[in-house]
Amino acid sequence: MLIDSHTHIYHENFEEDFDEMIARAQSGGIGYFLMPAIDSEYHEAMHGAAERLEQAIPMMGVHPCSIKSNFQEELDIAKGYLFENPEKYCAVGEIGIDLYWDKTTLDIQIEAFETQIEWAKQLGKPIVIHVRDAFNETLKVIDRLNDDNLTGVFHCFTGTKEQAEHIINYGGFKLGIGGVVTFKNGKIDQFISEIGLDHLILETDAPYLAPKPHRGKRNEPAYVALVAEKLASCYGVSVHEIIETTTENCRNLFYLEFPSYA
Repeated sequence: MLIDSHTHIYHENFEEDFDEMIARAQSGGIGYFLMPAIDSEYHEAMHGAAERLEQAIPMMGVHPCSIKSNFQEELDIAKGYLFENPEKYCAVGEIGIDLYWDKTTLDIQIEAFETQIEWAKQLGKPIVIHVRDAFNETLKVIDRLNDDNLTGVFHCFTGTKEQAEHIINYGGFKLGIGGVVTFKNGKIDQFISEIGLDHLILETDAPYLAPKPHRGKRNEPAYVALVAEKLASCYGVSVHEIIETTTENCRNLFYLEFPSYA
């Protein structure tokens, strides 16, 4: 069984063919769909997808690109959901720092990131970290706040081998590998096999970042199988081994309650 550990199946891009999209994924062996939150504009849609599909499990948090002048209000809304019904959510996410779109909000992005990390520690939940053009800033925050109570994943990992090793050395973090590993200019395929498989989980980030041969088109959970195939090629192992190991990694990280592999 495959798990798409990071997918926005509640996004408006899937409104017209939600059932068909899910059917394609399930026929391809996708057993669970972990859904990161974005902000209050999307919470209702995300919760609706979770009610519609038992295997779709939500997270709760505020995306760094949604950290603007009203960020305290957004944090209050997310905190209300999370602390009122913590067992409903598999993680605090997606949270982090994004300096691609707006560098002027760095200070409040860090504040929001740190606040949500503390929520995760209080509730014993992993965090799902979004990083774009901000690896140094993000690692500085985790360097400062990491302890035995903090676990999580650096979603859509696009960093260097050195940054991957830095993350692994935290002890409780995985690398989320998605469509970028199939890109000719993605670079992580050049060193990923030097990282132990026990540190990886699979994702799509659908509807974004579709892997080859669908690059530039809408991504969907079924394509996580293409990520597994690329990793099998990189590591020189069977697709079955990739699926077995990454699924178990994901199950353990997010405390997913289904039978582990024998």
